[in-house]
Amino acid sequence: MSNNLLKGKRGIIFGALNEQSIAWKVAEQAKAQGATFTLTNAPIAMRMGEIQKLADACEAEVIPADATSVEDIENLISKSMEVLGGKIDFILHSIGMSPNVRKGKPYDGTNYDWYHKTMDVSAMSLHKVLQTAKKMDAINEWGSVVALTYIAAQRVFPDYNDMADAKSLLESITRSFGYHYGEEKKVRVNTISQSPTVTTAGSGVKGFDAFINYAEDMSPLGNASAVDCANYCITLFSDLTKYVTMQNLFHDGGFSSTGVTKKVIDKFS
Repeated sequence: MSNNLLKGKRGIIFGALNEQSIAWKVAEQAKAQGATFTLTNAPIAMRMGEIQKLADACEAEVIPADATSVEDIENLISKSMEVLGGKIDFILHSIGMSPNVRKGKPYDGTNYDWYHKTMDVSAMSLHKVLQTAKKMDAINEWGSVVALTYIAAQRVFPDYNDMADAKSLLESITRSFGYHYGEEKKVRVNTISQSPTVTTAGSGVKGFDAFINYAEDMSPLGNASAVDCANYCITLFSDLTKYVTMQNLFHDGGFSSTGVTKKVIDKFS
């Protein structure tokens, strides 16, 4: 159902790969709520995914960009403003990748070259996007930037590996840059800490299937779906949340506040 929450708003959505991607769902919901936007992903990801299918459905232009490259980000933002006809109102940062996770390296056997890549892609890219957008004065006042994170930034999930460190940095950048961007330009910056969700990236974590079932039993409302996460993103892009910034917002069915549930206790009884 559309309430035109984003009518007249322009944006950039990073990270849509296929129909499992949260970014894909965000794009669909943003379109339904009246927004216009560009889509972007790294060239290699675009070759692997189906982003053009999404672009056609959303009447959006695809602009390839490596989010670790300031030059690519500058080009992306410049072309987006040209295509959309003005400054933008929202950005979704849905980017995460760990070579250590992909190649099965344990946390205490980390390859540090790969670790640096994890940090650059999964966290520093947000800083680069924010810094570039601010320098270009590309985001309208009361604009909104949302990045997707996970509770492993606060708690240990052994197989989440160095992605946990990346998410911790991502959340710190959100607070620090949120202060500067808010004070100078009234731009909001937040993270959404989402339930474990069946995506291409999430499914690459060892033991993911077992953990998603555990999280379901540990959450009073159950795991939040990708579509529901997309709807939450829409509220943060809208004018209904103008004074929400520098926050890490849990969207996890209550998992983050639950010590134990009867379902979990019963399995050990």
